[in-house]
Amino acid sequence: MRFPFSNSIRRAVGVGFALAALSAAVAAPPGQAVAAGGPSAHRPVLVELFTSEGCSSCPPADELLAWIDAKKSVSGTPVVVLSEHVTYWDRPEWHDPYSLESVTVRQQEYGNRFHLDSVYTPQAMVDGQAQVTGSDSAALLHAIAQAASSPGIDLTIQDAQLSGKAVRFMVGLAPGAAASSNASLTAALADDSAQSAVSGGENAGHTLRYVAVVRVMRDFGMSAFDGRAFELKASGASKSGPLRLIVFATDRSSGHVIGVAEQTLSR
Repeated sequence: MRFPFSNSIRRAVGVGFALAALSAAVAAPPGQAVAAGGPSAHRPVLVELFTSEGCSSCPPADELLAWIDAKKSVSGTPVVVLSEHVTYWDRPEWHDPYSLESVTVRQQEYGNRFHLDSVYTPQAMVDGQAQVTGSDSAALLHAIAQAASSPGIDLTIQDAQLSGKAVRFMVGLAPGAAASSNASLTAALADDSAQSAVSGGENAGHTLRYVAVVRVMRDFGMSAFDGRAFELKASGASKSGPLRLIVFATDRSSGHVIGVAEQTLSR
C-alpha cells in the first residue's frame, strides 16, 4: 500500500496534472461500445485499477481512469477499464461498499506473478503485462501503447441479454481469428458508474465517483471458445443503472490479456 496525497489539496493538484497530460494524447470517443475488430488500427487494451474508498491516494487514479473511459481511446487504441475495489482497507466499523475479496485475491495473484514485495493501491494492471501506479498518467499511457502493439485475438460479445439478476451471453471470435488452446475466458459485470459519500477511512467526508465498478468476476476456463452460452449472476450490482459486460481472454502461460470486448446493457 502507498500513502501519497494525504489531503484533498494534493489530490486535486495530482488529478489536474494527470488530466492535463492526457488531454493531448487521448483521442475522441469512437462510440459507446468497445470491441475487438472495430475501426481502430489497434486492438483494445484492458486496464484494471485496484482501488479503495479507504485510500487517500486513490481518488486521482479513479478520476484518471474515468477520464480515459470517457474518451474510450488513447492515441488510437481502444481502452476497456475496470475499477476493482480491494478489501484490505476495510475496517470492522467501516468498509468500502464495492470491495470484493475475489478482487483482493486477484491482485495478490498479479503481485506474485510480478514478484512484488507487496501489492498496493492505486495499482493499475495493463493487459496483465505491466503494472504501474494508477495515478501516473505517463506510465499508464506508455503501458497502454506497449500492450496495444502485442499480438492478440479479436473477441465479440453475442446475444447478451439481461434478465432479472443474470446476464446470458455468448462469446465469439472475429472472422479468421482463432483462440489459442491455452487461452482462458473471464467475464465481469460492472456497474456503469457509481457514487459514494464516504463515511470512513482516509476519504471520510468526501463524495467519490467511479466508472466500471466490478460487482462480479468469473473465470470460465480454457474450453470456453466453443460457441456455448454463458450465464453470469448480477449479484450486488446496481438495480437501476446500466451494467457493463466485459469479457477477456488470458494466456495461461504468460498471464497476458490477449483479447477483450465490452458491451453496455440497459435495464
